[in-house]
Amino acid sequence: MGESPKQVYMYGRRTLFTLVFLVLFHLTHGQQTDNWHGFKRTHFEFSGRKAWIVEPPVPLEGKPWIWNAHFPDWHTEVDSILLSKGFYVAYLNTNDMYGSPGAMQIWDDFHAYMIKKGFAERVALEGVSRGGLYVYNWAKRNPLKVACIYAEGPVCDFKSWPGGKGAGKGSPSDWAALLKNYRITEEQALAYTDNPINNLEGLAACKVPVFHAIGLNDKIVPNEENTFKLINNYIKAGGVATVYPMTRGQQNLEGHHYPIEHPEKIADFIFSNSYPVIKVLDPSGFHIARSGLANSYAKFTHEKKGTVAFMGGSITEHGAWRNKICQYLKERFPETEFEFINAGISSTGSTPGAFRLAQEVLDKGKIDLFFEEAAVNDATNDFNNAAQVRGMEGIIRHALDSNPNMDIVMMHFVDPAKIADYDKGMTPVVIANHEKVAAHYHVNTINLAKEITDRIHAGEFNWKDDFKDLHPSLFGHEVYVRSIKTFLADAYARADTASKAIKMQLPAKLDKFSYSAGEYVDVNKARLIKGWSLVSNWVPNDGLETRKQYVNIPALIAETPGSELRFDFTGTAIGLCVASGPDAGILEYSIDGGPFRSKDLYTQWSSFLHLPWYVILDDELKNKKHSVVVRIAPGKNEKSKGNACRLLHFLVNH
Repeated sequence: MGESPKQVYMYGRRTLFTLVFLVLFHLTHGQQTDNWHGFKRTHFEFSGRKAWIVEPPVPLEGKPWIWNAHFPDWHTEVDSILLSKGFYVAYLNTNDMYGSPGAMQIWDDFHAYMIKKGFAERVALEGVSRGGLYVYNWAKRNPLKVACIYAEGPVCDFKSWPGGKGAGKGSPSDWAALLKNYRITEEQALAYTDNPINNLEGLAACKVPVFHAIGLNDKIVPNEENTFKLINNYIKAGGVATVYPMTRGQQNLEGHHYPIEHPEKIADFIFSNSYPVIKVLDPSGFHIARSGLANSYAKFTHEKKGTVAFMGGSITEHGAWRNKICQYLKERFPETEFEFINAGISSTGSTPGAFRLAQEVLDKGKIDLFFEEAAVNDATNDFNNAAQVRGMEGIIRHALDSNPNMDIVMMHFVDPAKIADYDKGMTPVVIANHEKVAAHYHVNTINLAKEITDRIHAGEFNWKDDFKDLHPSLFGHEVYVRSIKTFLADAYARADTASKAIKMQLPAKLDKFSYSAGEYVDVNKARLIKGWSLVSNWVPNDGLETRKQYVNIPALIAETPGSELRFDFTGTAIGLCVASGPDAGILEYSIDGGPFRSKDLYTQWSSFLHLPWYVILDDELKNKKHSVVVRIAPGKNEKSKGNACRLLHFLVNH
């Protein structure tokens, strides 16, 4: 049967309406293209903000690009030259955010989006005027993702503009908007210490070259408060910088607007520092996200509170990487009130960590996110395979027992011995041991030792000039930050879609003698028999280096052979934490009346350091009451100057 004229009319009307809807939807939601100074530009939305990409007629291999932070239609000569050479130009409208931490999160996401689209990892940044706040704030957070920075009359200190707290006039309306975006008061803004002019050391360590085009008579963004101060600080930090005063042509807007002289020279600067595109390894290839971070994500986003702890050795204690991860978490969760615990102590590995965990971490409150590293010190301090497992399992199991919802990230840091093992096709023994624990407890791991090794072999940098030591240079810390931050960003992106938190069910122990209930016991619990004395606030008197956590605390001290004490305890392991200095002696000890055994307290570092040294006397005891007798032996290490023992803590695994 044929359709009636009315049916045909109604069908045609519906079709027309559908076509109109699809066109309007495409225009309002889809990608649109237009002509930008002779090049094809594609518009789209990103995170609810307008964005566009201009594509070159003939793209270069690796898709190099320049990212314009603000005023993308001002002085387009440089971008046009780069487009003609094969560069892409990108822009994301965050104009109302003044380079704030919130803007930096959007920039992180946009950069990740561009990388997934095949663009070069290292991007050239272009900051015009207030765009300086964006490019420097983002570059300082991500220096290894930046090829170079080009800035025109950039704002480098928001107190200058829009604050107007110096020679410039400022902008009261922009100042109020900036304070709102940064979530700070004017008093806090005046004391703010993370403007582009500040904290440039990491950027300089990564040798990111910068180029400023300025007007010498700029009264809106005065050079003395902005470019000159930043460039001076950057050069002092070892950065590479060029400043080109633009003196030709008419100087407008009180010297803030000026013609760009020789834009081809600026384009050459950007081109030479961005191409050929250097292919870098993806950090996520060195991550194992076993349990993810859904629990801490839920805590941070719903309860708006979070406690994050870091435990490890000197690389954690003094780590620039740790400070930047704390900054990332605060900016990633701006509504969350954080407490950060730095439980890193130089020279300590997993066995010390297992016994100090309770007092130095768990007693401070419920931990939501826990970063743990011990691979370097476990190896250099010669803990054997069993100790490496017992120590690390002790930390992880004790932590999860205190909070089954705790998210844990175990990190394996690098040292030359680990690189040598990987070069032989071997997994370093300590990493293999720690990975056994991580896999057993479904804990996340970041293998920075393997990552650094592979990056060196890929030609991204070298050990001698760039990373320099197992205590990384600032450049090395930035490599660590990039990897850890990538893990966090990926894990929290997955957690955003997770349906519920994951409660860890503790499996059976890997090793029944692991130190999973380790703790310190006060030295005043001992019964002094002869030769020992209790010093309430011990400090060395020979001027040698110490560890700050192991001085000005009670210590039992004996310096003569035959000095003796007794300590009663209940548990499966007994040990001592001592300060091992240049006169460290030899101990003899007997457990439950058994034969005396000996421990030499002198270490390879004792000649110049009162080293906190953890000595396990026995860790395979029955879980019952025991008694240990400790005495100073008559002999001593041939390198030692005496027979001393400075006992700071008893170590007991209950």
